[in-house]
Amino acid sequence: MRLLYTLAWWLALPLVLARLWLRGRQEPGYRQHWGERLGFYPRQLAPAPATLWLHAVSVGETRAAEPLIDALLAAWPDCRIVLTHMTPTGRATGKILFAKHGPRLLQSYLPYDTGAMPASFIRHFAPRICILMETEVWPNLIHQCNRHGVPVVLANARLSQRSLGKAQRLGKLITDAARGITLVAAQTQDDAERVRLLGVQEVVVTGSIKFDVVVPAAALATGAALRAAIGARPVLLCASTREGEEPLILDAYTRASLPANVLLLIVPRHPQRFDEVEKLVLTHGLTVQRRSGLAQDNAVAADTQVLLGDSMGEMFAYYAACDCAFVGGSLLPLGGQNLIEPAALGKPVLIGLHTFNFTLVTEQAITAGGAARVADADALMAQASALLQNPAQLASMGQKALAFAAQHRGATPRTIAAIQPLLP
Repeated sequence: MRLLYTLAWWLALPLVLARLWLRGRQEPGYRQHWGERLGFYPRQLAPAPATLWLHAVSVGETRAAEPLIDALLAAWPDCRIVLTHMTPTGRATGKILFAKHGPRLLQSYLPYDTGAMPASFIRHFAPRICILMETEVWPNLIHQCNRHGVPVVLANARLSQRSLGKAQRLGKLITDAARGITLVAAQTQDDAERVRLLGVQEVVVTGSIKFDVVVPAAALATGAALRAAIGARPVLLCASTREGEEPLILDAYTRASLPANVLLLIVPRHPQRFDEVEKLVLTHGLTVQRRSGLAQDNAVAADTQVLLGDSMGEMFAYYAACDCAFVGGSLLPLGGQNLIEPAALGKPVLIGLHTFNFTLVTEQAITAGGAARVADADALMAQASALLQNPAQLASMGQKALAFAAQHRGATPRTIAAIQPLLP
């Protein structure tokens, strides 16, 4: 089965590269570092006592990996980390987050899963361990790690019932790969049970590393400066919105009975959509400013109705600047996004019906009183309006969100303890 999978990869490679080039029209990063994606590494690495390999697909996984990377470098002070990604936005986020580690952290794209390309990566970097964030199962990558004696760990792993069904339909390809995984550190007991059904032998429950995120002081300062530029107006943040959600939000905003002078702050999840979202705002007859157009001492104009967050690496700052946060990807059946970050900043969280990627954490936040579910965009505006007009309720919900986030910390040291036997 894996041989057919490998053949399919080689046959599809011209189309994969063509798609990469086309995506580069909107995101130039897709046209850079192609050699890494194909397993070519012309430069010889500087020697190091040990290299740990951690893979974080895109922005969300990269941000979630921060506490684990910090802990790994602290626990093994002689090692370095090679951090791999699949997307330019993930790579850019990593560059910002981990500049503090200097030469102890290298970045690269993950090579395509052809067999030869992951093998080339392993020979070049000689990692002592492969840590895949969340649930990234690449059959040839895992096979090559097994072949070269590199233990494979899934960290912060989650597996929904839907994803389990998809994996089981792939049959022996995935079950063989699962048996090649040395250890899975699962977020919840339900995730652990589903992972075991795939054939993984060693599974521990550690909780979600995302709760251990430390809000950078620089992000808080940026958030405070942004809030000063906005002024005393109430701010409703719609964070990590996905395609199809912004029209629903803007339609609801234009017909909602919101408090006077509410500023709608929209931060699309994907940077290639910034221009598209600005055009959507204008077609709704609303006045808009872009975050990138604000100089350090500029104020947001009093008549601005929508502020477009079009900058990378500032999500904590956006959360810090708002009064109430809606977490996108949940108005449409897209699975939702991480609500831990606004909760960790003590912000009341609103979220839609579609949160199958974060089922347990969403239900826990709602039960704790730090989050509320909304049925659609009109309900979002109605709930936000009620909160923004009731300072006591707004503050109470924010405090409950903060307490919820604090209660679930500790996954990072549990993950390090689980990994430790694999790294003498």
